[in-house]
Amino acid sequence: MIHKNEITSKEKNPDLENVLVLQGGGSLGAYECGAFKTLAKHNVKFDIVSGTSIGAINAAIIAASKNDNPSKDLEDFWTRLIEKSIPSFPLQKFRAMLSSVYSSFYGNPSAFTALWLNPWMFVASVNHPYIYDTAPLKETLEEFVDFGKLKNPDRPRLIVTSTDIKKGTRVVFDSKRHEITIENILASIGYPFYGIAWTEINGRYFWDGALLNNTPLIAVMDASPKNHKIVFVTDLFPHEQDDLPKNMMESWHRARDIMFADKTQWAIDVSKRTEKHLDLMQKMHDILEKSSLDEKNKEKFEEIEQEYRRLVFEQGAVIKKMIRIERKEDTHYLFEDVDFSSETITKLIEQGENDAEKILQT
Repeated sequence: MIHKNEITSKEKNPDLENVLVLQGGGSLGAYECGAFKTLAKHNVKFDIVSGTSIGAINAAIIAASKNDNPSKDLEDFWTRLIEKSIPSFPLQKFRAMLSSVYSSFYGNPSAFTALWLNPWMFVASVNHPYIYDTAPLKETLEEFVDFGKLKNPDRPRLIVTSTDIKKGTRVVFDSKRHEITIENILASIGYPFYGIAWTEINGRYFWDGALLNNTPLIAVMDASPKNHKIVFVTDLFPHEQDDLPKNMMESWHRARDIMFADKTQWAIDVSKRTEKHLDLMQKMHDILEKSSLDEKNKEKFEEIEQEYRRLVFEQGAVIKKMIRIERKEDTHYLFEDVDFSSETITKLIEQGENDAEKILQT
């Protein structure tokens, strides 16, 4: 549990940044919408919002929403993604199965469309590197996002990650260093295992950033190495599961959860060790600075002074606090992340709201 008054704004402490890290996870991103609604309700401000895949889309709406109410824009976006053709079923697993089958054949009119639904692409879709086009998502995002807003210093810095297909390396799009457009966001969502289209930008081809890391915290630390961080992470994929899988579908589901669950604990451990090392360096530096050194040692001290300041003050950011908002699940279904039924999206938003509220309760 964390008390709201423990969260320090940058205005009160200019050396400390609040960071929101949003994972990828398809329709599970509705949970992130709910979590952000609660954080916004409690007036938690973010200096940096980072995401990959659906997390990149959510992050873009939060950082560059057209209106002055990003949480409302985000919820309106998720309302648009609801697949209204799916009838209501009380059994969550059956509803998720029906919705995912529907989405796999027809796509989602506000997000992606199957190539075979276009008579001109029907034959080509049989032998194509992807089967879903993201043009509808581009049109939808244009209704909710104004990337010109990223130039406003009152808006959060936006950092999204992608994967260079040919090089197999992480690519970071940072609003502080790049002119981010919708194409950069689309470059983060091309998930090949679901057949979603890659994005081409200036002769480079990009897939989903989750292929390399579904929790883009390290990208934030690399991009902003000077200021210490308070980090909020939305963890869409459960770390623990009490019951063993009962069949192959549940085995794949559990393996998927393990692959995409938050793995940043090691970063916290490294950060803690780094903080201790930096503290020790500063103490040793202060002792040497006040000591009576001969000319030869003074010269050596001056030589290492510049490197010391670079390490301690320019690249010495540590994670002061990590707050995880973790989704729990009642049933296990491999394709739950393409369930856009009204009941599921509504439930995920409410679940995110409630879980974030528990984290922030006083």
